[in-house]
This record gives sequence, structure tokens and C-alpha cells, in this order.
Amino acid sequence: MGFGIIMPVLPELIVELENVTLSEATWIGGLIAASYAVFQFLMGPLVGNLGDRFGRRPVFLLSLAGFSVDFLLMGFAQNILWLFIGRAVAGALGAIFGPANAVMADISSVEDRAKRFGSVGAAFGIGFMVGPALGGLLGEFGTRTPFFVAAALAAVTFVYGWFAFPETMPESSRRSFSLRRANPVGALLSLRKLPGVLGIALIYFIWVTSTNIYPVSWAYFAPIKYGWDSKMVGLSLTLVGVSMALVQVLLLGRMVKRFGERITAMIGLLAAAASMLAYAFNDSATIALMLCLFIGVQAMVMPSINAMMSKRTPTDGQGELQGFNGSLAALAALTAPLIYNTSLSYFTSDAVAVAFPGAPFILSAALAGIALASLWLLKPADATPPLNADT
Repeated sequence: MGFGIIMPVLPELIVELENVTLSEATWIGGLIAASYAVFQFLMGPLVGNLGDRFGRRPVFLLSLAGFSVDFLLMGFAQNILWLFIGRAVAGALGAIFGPANAVMADISSVEDRAKRFGSVGAAFGIGFMVGPALGGLLGEFGTRTPFFVAAALAAVTFVYGWFAFPETMPESSRRSFSLRRANPVGALLSLRKLPGVLGIALIYFIWVTSTNIYPVSWAYFAPIKYGWDSKMVGLSLTLVGVSMALVQVLLLGRMVKRFGERITAMIGLLAAAASMLAYAFNDSATIALMLCLFIGVQAMVMPSINAMMSKRTPTDGQGELQGFNGSLAALAALTAPLIYNTSLSYFTSDAVAVAFPGAPFILSAALAGIALASLWLLKPADATPPLNADT
């Protein structure tokens, strides 16, 4: 929710600090997003392995603390360097999605994991539902106000978690810490021993790169193409959050039970590619808002793919897997702004004869199509976990 609060106003803060146009701020915002991704890529496996050794609770609380520091630094920013430092801190300490999924793996059965991972996504969707709308409204009281509110919420969540969040990984399931595994390369070498995991992980990376167009580019794309202010950007992201939460709570479990994770993910990918192409060519602000509700179907993709990998990973390796996934997500988050924000900045600049802000959505749709084709071609042996995957 915290990042959702700052999303609508981050472009305005960049413009304020650097005295640049929104098109130029798009490129700077991409670099800021990349700084977060670099540190998350490096730290994801370390965080995951620390969770496998010392338990999920301390790692989860550390992540929450990292976000609070990030938002405070950005709120007090005197120049653009502060924003880079804040995002780097969040990337290093705040790789929260991996620990959250590791907790879900701890408390769920093999058959129930896609639904459990979906509940994590639903929680993030609810945060996306409330955060951007709140951020857009808070922006009326000053560009920096949303950052301080986000920092306060992260701090309150940390305090609540300190007293209320239980440890989900028993001592008997923990393993010794290995520096060899606590880095992206070490995690890759370890996970390659698990049949089918790396192939699915590549699809995961392609998909996360595709869907990252929304967190890294939407707050720049929507004002440029539709003339929206921060309140409208917040409203549109709220609609996305509503649709994602509804899909993950009401639809995901039923779809996985009936069709399995692979087909469910493919349906989500097809819907994602269609919505991205629609944004690329649609000029109507009304239709753009309606499409925000359709985007939610793609919320079935990540939990389904994650469950496919988790089912093939032993219990004491769930943290490592989620840490590796965190590094993949970070690598995707590093790649996405370089692709999307750079293309958006270029195709809306004076360097082109005819502006085409939809260019990054063409690229995003192409990646979703590649992920869809890869899942379609996935061998049944790679899509179905062995019977002893959860030991």
C-alpha cells in the first residue's frame, strides 16, 4: 500500500526537484526504479536464505523497516540523489514479496499453494486499491505529504508485526546458512538441480518484465496520453487494485481447481496481452478506465506460475526459491524501466515526427505473448511436479 500511495505523485516530485518536463521525468523515474531493482536483485537470495536459517519473522520485519526508511528519505529529499538512495535502501531491505510468499508456502499444502500465493497477491491488490486513491488525494496537500503518510503506515505495520506476527517456520525445518547459495548465481546453481524449475522461472521473468509496465510507467503514461492529474492516476490504479483483489479472492482458486495452474496462467496471459494492446491504441480516457477493471484477470498469472515452481521445491528450500524469484523480479524491474520509460520518453519527445505514447505497451504485450507461447510449449513433465516435491 505504501508504494501505491506515492505512485501518483512521484512524477510530480521528480519534476519539482529537477525542473524538467514530464517526458524527461519519465526517463529519470525509470532510473530510480532501476536503482531499487539492482539492490533487490543482489539481496533477494540473501534475504531468502536468511529466512530459511533464522525464520520468516525477522526477515519480514526487516523488510517493513526498510520501506519506512525509504519513504522518509524520499519525503525529505533535497535533490534527486535522495530518491535514488531511498529506493536502494528499499531494494536492499524491503524485498517483502519473497518473505510473504515463503510464509504462505510454510502454512499451506502443496495443492493449496496457488490459492495461498493468490491471497498474498490479493493483499497487495487491496493495497493497490487503497494506496493510489489515497496518494492522489493526499497530493492535494503537497507533493511530499503522501511520502510521510506511507512512512508512517510502514512504521505502524512494523510495530504491529513485532507484537502480532508469529514465526511460521519451525526450528526442525530450518537449514544452515550458506553464503554460496545467498546470491543470485548460487541460488541459480542450487535450483537447477530441481527438474523443470528453471524453465518455469524463465517464463516468470518474462511475465514480470511485461507486467512491470504498470508500476514503472503508468504514472507517466496516463498524464501524457489522457491528460490525467495525480487524482485520476490514483483512481485508475485503484480500479486495477479492485479488479486484481476480486480475481485473486473469488476466481483464482476455482480456476486452478478446474484447469490447473498452467492453463489458469495462460488465460491470464492472454487477457494481459489483449489489455496491453488496447492501451497502446486507445485514445479514450473513458475506455482506459474501463480497461483498468479488465487488467485484473492477469492477477491469476503470478500465483499460478509461483505455485508451479513451489511444488517442485522441498520445504527447506522455499525461502531460497522465493529469494531467487525476488531476484528475478528485481532483474525484471531493472529491465522494465529501461525498456518502457525510455521508449515512452523517446516517442513523446520532439525527436519523433508523430508522438506515440502507446509504444511501451506494444513491447509489454509482445513479452506477455512470449510468456504465453512458452507456457503452451511447456512439456507436461515440466508442468507437473513430482510426488515427493514437498518433503
